[in-house]
Amino acid sequence: MRFLNAAAIAQALPFDALIAALRERFALGCEVPARQILPIATPGGEVLTTMLMPAWVVGGLYGVKVINMTPANAARGLPGLHATYLLQDAVTGVPLCVMDGDELTLRRTAAASALAASYLARADARHLLVVGAGRVAAYVPQAYGAVRDLQQVSVWARRADEAQALAKLWQAQDFHAQAVTDLPAAVQAADMVSCATLATAPLVQGAWLQPGAHLDLIGSFTPAMREADDACFAGASVFVDTPEALKKSGDLLGPLASGVITAQDVRADLAALCRGQHPGRAHAQERTVFKSVGTALEDLAAAMLVQTAFAADL
Repeated sequence: MRFLNAAAIAQALPFDALIAALRERFALGCEVPARQILPIATPGGEVLTTMLMPAWVVGGLYGVKVINMTPANAARGLPGLHATYLLQDAVTGVPLCVMDGDELTLRRTAAASALAASYLARADARHLLVVGAGRVAAYVPQAYGAVRDLQQVSVWARRADEAQALAKLWQAQDFHAQAVTDLPAAVQAADMVSCATLATAPLVQGAWLQPGAHLDLIGSFTPAMREADDACFAGASVFVDTPEALKKSGDLLGPLASGVITAQDVRADLAALCRGQHPGRAHAQERTVFKSVGTALEDLAAAMLVQTAFAADL
């Protein structure tokens, strides 16, 4: 059994190949049981929350991602989240590989948003605004650059220094990138807006979005989180990664509760888009919204691509 660190995972998951792998897996499907959440008590009275995300292809490969979340780690100078991925043979149960789950998750999350944008953003979309400066946000331009010809990348974050640092990183990756401080003006100027934050109150307002814009909401993976106000959904074509988003995301639960949208207003999920059951964007002036909460299918698709890259060693 091989152990693959973050550098090896990054090498095996270039975004063009990863997006293609996600497209194929969403089209073909796999077995994805409900994720399991385990609260684990610690001697200090804190709670370590462990989430198990399994998925498998019958007769093929079987993977489980273990995510440990410990908010108290901030006081220890440690990351609050650690993820590990175990890939196994789905027939024999033989363990094949242990992977850095953080790198795998970051890359598949950004790639899933780019996959959605390949169907939902205008074909001539060139200007991407990233809202947030965290670990997922850092990968978004590389992923979007695999599906659209980016001419300009802007970034806004609550802390201007973090936005500046991210813009410099992207400039080193040959993007025409800049940090911005005026969020309403930045949203109005962008063709695509991708939010990757831990916000609990809306950051983006629908009144700021231009006709034909595409809004990508990566954060808000719990009912208490919001990145967009209700107006972002009014009159927009709404898409999700999986139907689970309708039960988990505050960004959807809010407009559903207020009657701005209904569950029937969601046009399609990623599986339907990838299978050609829905065409995606209908016209240039259509405003689209994609809400994701993540799925173990994406983890398995990424891990299978890693397995292919290192097949000779596994």
